[in-house]
Amino acid sequence: MSNPISKIQKTLSSPSMAMDLIRIYLGAGLLFKGVLFFNNPEFLMSYLSGWHDKFILVAIMHYIVFSHICGGILMIIGLLSRIACIIQIPVLLGAIFFVHISEGFNSLSENLEFTILVLFLLVILSIFGSGKLAIDYLLLSKEEKNQN
Repeated sequence: MSNPISKIQKTLSSPSMAMDLIRIYLGAGLLFKGVLFFNNPEFLMSYLSGWHDKFILVAIMHYIVFSHICGGILMIIGLLSRIACIIQIPVLLGAIFFVHISEGFNSLSENLEFTILVLFLLVILSIFGSGKLAIDYLLLSKEEKNQN
C-alpha cells in the first residue's frame, strides 16, 4: 500500500498540476477583469478613448468583455482551453500596443510588464494545453478509451 501523503506530493509536483494551476489562476484573473469591464464600461472606454468610430469602439468593447468572461470561465473549468487562450491573445496584443506601450517599462504601475506576462502565459497554455484537471483531458481520455 502506498502512502497517501506521497501520492499527494507526487500529484502536486507534476508539470500537469502546474499547468492546471496556471490555467485556473489566469482564467480567474481574466474573468475578474471581464466582469470589471462589464460593470464599469467607462473604465474600458478610458482605455479605448483613441477610437473615434463608434461602431468599432463598441465592437472592440464587446469582444474584450466576451473574451475575458467566456474565455476565463472556459479556462477555469478546462473546457476548450486552447481556444479560450487563443481568443484572449488579440485583446492582450491590443492592450500592449495601443494602451500600455506609451507607459513604457519605467512606469510604477507595471501594466505593460504584467500584460506581457499574461500574454506569454496565454501563448504557453495555447501551445501545451491544460493539465489533467481539465475537462478537455477527461474528454480526451474517454475518446482514447473508446478507440481502444
